[in-house]
Amino acid sequence: MLRQKKLSGTTTSYTRATTGNRELTKFQKILPKLETLARFVALSFSFFLCLSHFGNPNLTKRSPSRSSPVFPFLNLVFRRFIAMEESFRSYTDKTRVYDIKPLRTLKPVFPSGNQAPPPFVCSPPFGPFPPGFSPFYPFTYSQPHTQNNSNPSSVTPLRSFRSPNDDEDPPEGSTLKRKTPKKLVRPDNVNFESGITASERENGNRKLVTSVLTRYEALRRRFSQLEDAREAVSGINKRADLKAGSTCMSRGVRTNTKKRLGIVPGVEIGDIFFFRFEMCLVGLHSPSMAGIDYLLLKGEAEEEESITIATSIVSSGYYDNEEGDPDVLVYTGQGGGNADKEKQTSDQKLERGNLALEKSLVRNSPVRVIRGLKEASPSVKIYLYDGLYEVKESWAEKGKLGHNTFKYKLVRAPGQPPAFATWIGIQKWKGGLPSREGLILADLSSGVESIGVSLVNEVDDENGPGYFTYSTKVTYSESFKLTQPSIGCDCISSCKPGNLNCRCVRRNGGDYPYCGNGVLVSRKGMVYECSPSCPCLVCKLKVTQVGVKVKLEVFKTVDRGWGLRSWDPIRAGSFICIYAGEAKEKEQTMENDDYAFDTTRVYTAFKWNYERGLADEVDSEEVCEEPEMPLPLVVSGKDVGNVARFMNHSCSPNVFWQPVSYEDNGQLFLHVAFFAVSHIPPMTELTYDYGVTRPSGAHNGDTLHGMKKCFCGSEYCKGSFG
Repeated sequence: MLRQKKLSGTTTSYTRATTGNRELTKFQKILPKLETLARFVALSFSFFLCLSHFGNPNLTKRSPSRSSPVFPFLNLVFRRFIAMEESFRSYTDKTRVYDIKPLRTLKPVFPSGNQAPPPFVCSPPFGPFPPGFSPFYPFTYSQPHTQNNSNPSSVTPLRSFRSPNDDEDPPEGSTLKRKTPKKLVRPDNVNFESGITASERENGNRKLVTSVLTRYEALRRRFSQLEDAREAVSGINKRADLKAGSTCMSRGVRTNTKKRLGIVPGVEIGDIFFFRFEMCLVGLHSPSMAGIDYLLLKGEAEEEESITIATSIVSSGYYDNEEGDPDVLVYTGQGGGNADKEKQTSDQKLERGNLALEKSLVRNSPVRVIRGLKEASPSVKIYLYDGLYEVKESWAEKGKLGHNTFKYKLVRAPGQPPAFATWIGIQKWKGGLPSREGLILADLSSGVESIGVSLVNEVDDENGPGYFTYSTKVTYSESFKLTQPSIGCDCISSCKPGNLNCRCVRRNGGDYPYCGNGVLVSRKGMVYECSPSCPCLVCKLKVTQVGVKVKLEVFKTVDRGWGLRSWDPIRAGSFICIYAGEAKEKEQTMENDDYAFDTTRVYTAFKWNYERGLADEVDSEEVCEEPEMPLPLVVSGKDVGNVARFMNHSCSPNVFWQPVSYEDNGQLFLHVAFFAVSHIPPMTELTYDYGVTRPSGAHNGDTLHGMKKCFCGSEYCKGSFG
């Protein structure tokens, strides 16, 4: 065993060890490094000899020409060195290297304190050497006779640094090994099953497209929730949409992978998307960045060349598109932009997507158009699928900065339902010109809501619904108040994600129930919001307490009375409104009360939360999506209520209800809050599941039938509700 003792004063003692196989093995490992170092030193020394040989001090001040004798001399020195090296490797007995004593057996010699440093000395590589200098490798082995000195001279002492394990000897027979990097261990769900067959992945349908988008959005919300918690600590927030998209792509949660011209199965005109990855997952537009998507068409005959045809374009406004008529799009080609994607910096070329659009013009093939629309928030952009267009004209012109650009005029195919035209009309209504056709009241709430609720009838002459008092709160009877007191948190400014010291966060299971933009992350038994007793002045955990944030419209339907829709697009998980009215005991509710919300009814179960296996959280606890009411709650909006009383039933709803509790006047109350199931385009009716009353004696699993006939018109209509 080798042990280096600590230095004491000016005396250093080393324990001499025998040169065994262990030391030879260690020396063999460092021998290649010593050889490399020696070759570098030899070449440097030869170059110095070259300069000394010619004795011209000016050689170091200028670069010699190719005709200078220095280059042949250097070439000769280098070739001789290589030959010497090969000769040494071929014929020298390498066992002689092991005669060198291990470094730990050398006796340190400390130079005298008053000894002057040696002057600069120049010597040939093979000697003779001045006193105190010795030859170095490889020249030591090129001489047939070498001196073996037991006591080497002029040895500089080694500096000893204490390591964390200096006090411990390595185990007997152990050898030092390089640490191997840790391998990335994939979670146990590497065999995640997407539930999508190969044929479904290639060709989708409406149900499958909706499922893929729902699963992606649920995963994105979960990743966003985790990133919000990390950002509160580190200040860094990563793109949850990109992470969720790449995860879905790699796990096979996608459809319509087969590229095609024209209609995409399951994607309808007017569908909206908040992220480009959504369009990629459903096959509407494959590139996550490029504005033009295209496919390669092979020629019918062998001698015919393959051509590229445009399949879809995204008009995002980056290239200063000229948009006037809602059925006409003048699209600027791609390319020529700088790294920041702000202005065009060079000429565009007729290649890739630009060439594909040119070929689409020649073949008169349809092109899907997705329009990028800006919202009030600069960080939000919405993509609207506007249907099929045809390229009617193309030309080249100088751009605003003098660079050549390609222009393509696309005209919308006739006979398609309106999409972008509806969007343009809404913007005009908001501006007041022209006024909304069929408008009865500009604000049904009479100023109670921060954003007015329009009342419109374009069907018949009815002037409005029956009289009721508009209110945004739930009125509880004295006997219905809960006895459980609400305990507020002690956060100063706001309840923040990831802060487990906040009582509000802990009551929600340690996770912030909302994303940073107020979108609900997951359905759960109960969502606990920050109460007025908390010292938070501006808190993001009061989503349902701030009122309606979208422009809503109460309108007359053809066969279902009055309904509710929004002028604004609604993102999945966004809060819409609460069900306001009078809280009553179930026995107090009248049977003919069509405006009663009953939490005791049986509602169709559906999956909305993220999948643990898809999020690599196989060890986490499954969150129950079914509402957990501490006691039965029935809210009647017949006499007192808000816009929620106008939402109709649907067997395929786009809105769901979530129980929420928060404090009011020192007591804890329950509320029914409505959130969007999926992205809802403007002017789409808002509907939710009314549920079915469970008759006495019914058991779980029994088929229940409602008391009223359903007219929702859904593909999955059950025929009754209530």
